[in-house]
Amino acid sequence: MGRRLIVEADGGSRGNPGKAGYGALVRDPGTGAVIAERARSVGIASNNVAEYSGLIAGLRAAQSIDAGADIEARMDSKLVVEQMSGRWKIKHQDMRRLALEARDVAAEISAAGGSVTFTWVPRAENSAADALANAAMDGQTIERDPADLAGPDETPGEAAAPGDANATGPSSDVAGAMRTPVQEQVISDSRHADLDAPSRIILVRHGVTNFTVAGKLDGRGGADPSLNEQGRSQAKAAGAAVRELLEDMPHGPVRVLSSSLARAVETGEAVAAALGLEPVIDADWDEQGFGDWDGKSMAQIAARFPDDLRSLRTDDDYARPGGESHRQLFERVGGALHRAVDLGGTVVVATHRKPIMCVLSQLLAIPHERLWSIATSPASLTGIEVWADGGFSVSFVNDTHHLTR
Repeated sequence: MGRRLIVEADGGSRGNPGKAGYGALVRDPGTGAVIAERARSVGIASNNVAEYSGLIAGLRAAQSIDAGADIEARMDSKLVVEQMSGRWKIKHQDMRRLALEARDVAAEISAAGGSVTFTWVPRAENSAADALANAAMDGQTIERDPADLAGPDETPGEAAAPGDANATGPSSDVAGAMRTPVQEQVISDSRHADLDAPSRIILVRHGVTNFTVAGKLDGRGGADPSLNEQGRSQAKAAGAAVRELLEDMPHGPVRVLSSSLARAVETGEAVAAALGLEPVIDADWDEQGFGDWDGKSMAQIAARFPDDLRSLRTDDDYARPGGESHRQLFERVGGALHRAVDLGGTVVVATHRKPIMCVLSQLLAIPHERLWSIATSPASLTGIEVWADGGFSVSFVNDTHHLTR
């Protein structure tokens, strides 16, 4: 058996996607001493990409200390832990690529006689890695290894435990996390504001259907209604409005995406036709799946299931049978937004109410329970701009002027 080591890893994104970074550390389980630390920006990315990047950096750091170590990787990301443990599927391409890289590192460690296990921990128990991730999002790149962390009377890999009377130098206690005395080694800690052209995203909510008019839920996996006559007229007006908008602003190459649901596909086709383009479907822009509530009116649900409806509106992990939770939707839409931003230029997305709300929530850090205060009318336009350095601007929300002409 090799040396036992604990890896604590985290990642974050201010905007999701937005300015992202990871933090990771290696801890001696016997003393609690931190013997390696990593923090680095990953540019514009989602939380999940940053979290996976942190896991990989932590495993690599532990591997450099002992190639055949028995490693317990601790993270507060249930998603990453479950996926790496093989219990949850990995659907998004970026996450699949990073998961494969993490598994390759774990396989190298196993081949050298070690092992890697994955453990979920509450966020409060992962505060040291979280602090490093926040430093990365602030522009710092940190690499501290055993020699850097050892005190004057210590050998590499035997750093003083927290509270050791022989420890020298400043100590840091972040939200109760154990930290060893360290000497700051910030490789780079500043980035100038990005003045290049941003990626522009125009979100178009689909036109109305008969379900919309009747106030019925029509999520992913439901009846999938098409636009009605009014909805088709709205979609055409939205296409004309997008064309006029692009005439008045620099936009670079333009692409049109839509969710895979019929009403969004039809809206996307109308917008693309106005621009002389062909739309591309990205199913991650689909509406939230409401499971057994699909096809039911909000009045019916409010009357029969008031407590469950409250949970759907406030609990990130609540999902109806056959449906999906807000957290699942949030992560799905976050990945779609990340890909759209990466395309550059201007991307017009025909999508749905809840995904638009999720985008605004991610950018503006709006809590789930407050999302429902955001108006996103049928065939409305919402515009955002994202710069390479993580800066963003919400240009307009719920623009419906084209529907009143």
